[in-house]
Amino acid sequence: MNQTDRIGTTGTGKLLVEFSLPAIIGMLVNAVYNIVDRIYVGQGVDPLGIAGITVVMPLMMALQASSMLIGIGANSLFSIRMGEGRRDMVEKIMSHAFLLLFFVPGIVIAASFLFLDDIIPILGASEAVFPFAKTYLRIILYGGVFSAMGPGINHFIRSDGHPKTSMFTQIIGAVINIILDPIFIFGFGWGIAGAAWATIISQFISFVWVMYYFNSKRTMLRFRPALMRLEPTLTAQILAIGFAPFAMQLAMSLVGVMQNRILHAYGGDIAVASMGIVYSILVIIYMPLMGLNQGAQPIIGYNYGAKKYERVLSTYKLSVIAGSIFAAAGFLLAQLSPGFFIAVFRNEKGALMDMGILCLRVSCIMLPVIGFQVFSASYFQAVGKPLESTVLSLSRQILLYLPLLLLLPRFFGLNGVFFAMPVADLFSTALTAVFMAAELRRLRSMKNHSVLPRNETAVHLDN
Repeated sequence: MNQTDRIGTTGTGKLLVEFSLPAIIGMLVNAVYNIVDRIYVGQGVDPLGIAGITVVMPLMMALQASSMLIGIGANSLFSIRMGEGRRDMVEKIMSHAFLLLFFVPGIVIAASFLFLDDIIPILGASEAVFPFAKTYLRIILYGGVFSAMGPGINHFIRSDGHPKTSMFTQIIGAVINIILDPIFIFGFGWGIAGAAWATIISQFISFVWVMYYFNSKRTMLRFRPALMRLEPTLTAQILAIGFAPFAMQLAMSLVGVMQNRILHAYGGDIAVASMGIVYSILVIIYMPLMGLNQGAQPIIGYNYGAKKYERVLSTYKLSVIAGSIFAAAGFLLAQLSPGFFIAVFRNEKGALMDMGILCLRVSCIMLPVIGFQVFSASYFQAVGKPLESTVLSLSRQILLYLPLLLLLPRFFGLNGVFFAMPVADLFSTALTAVFMAAELRRLRSMKNHSVLPRNETAVHLDN
């Protein structure tokens, strides 16, 4: 029995641990990878440097969204086809994704370079923050293609039955970034530019490692140049399945722009910097959930394709329980020791510390129920139901959070900006419960009667 076939036979609890634990470790390291620049810049450059990185994050998130659109969409299709036993389609999907991962992010990068000076003020940079933001973003864009291709291709390593190798891909980049940051920032005196160079060099090395795996003896899968041609039907399938995480990430990017502008209007650059710090902390809390998501996705997708619906149900339930435990732990830490976490970025008393503590405590109020919302949206994406996944994913970022972000500050000022997030989480969780109750009834019915699911033609089209 090969590594992939075990997904349909080994106990779901054991599989979830086997696939998720490396993903969680990798995601936690990746979280450090993503925030280490802010830590070093905050401690060694200037608090406005943190604000500079924060205001350009929406554009960086848009670049990540293009990677997720293709990488996650193709990976979900990869897992489903594996479960159906259609091995002939797997390398075709991978090679197709490689081509898309090069061109789609490339378009975003080219457009960003052309309008760089116009984009940064739109993102919410004040005159004081603009130089930090431009220096950092310009360098990050140099390595933008590799930052998109590495994570996008890495999904296939996990679904190929090698979650530990996928984890090492993330660790390699994070460790290199952590090593290079102090050398470039303090040793060479490059300041915020050093943080950016450390990031893109580490991302390039991660990309090289991913490509090495698919040219090694550890897998029989290869990216075939002969298969790297765009086919409208396959492209549409990949984009349809990957649209939910893409839309969520893009929505977060757009909301981030609006949020930065509103924060600056009600609290100035310090408010922007404090929210940037809080988001970095939230990333650490969310990463175990994302790791569980990544571990559960190929298990759910493979078994759904194989019509083993009991295993699909079991994996989903275990994921929600484990995710809720992680989220509850994060809630307790944020409420009991907020000052400790803020001090990691800027260890001095004052407005930044006070505002950061308030923002962190308020933002984490609904954490204990977030696991259910996140895993339910991911479940729909894993089984090839992009519409439901998209609606649930966007409910927090667009359908609910954005209107609240625009409305609450009019009545409550800066506190309204902070409270918009937990209020949106509350209503999106209620909406998720309605969707998931209907889906669980349908899944149990299919399990009992062994019938094909309805409205699933999108993932069963022949190519």
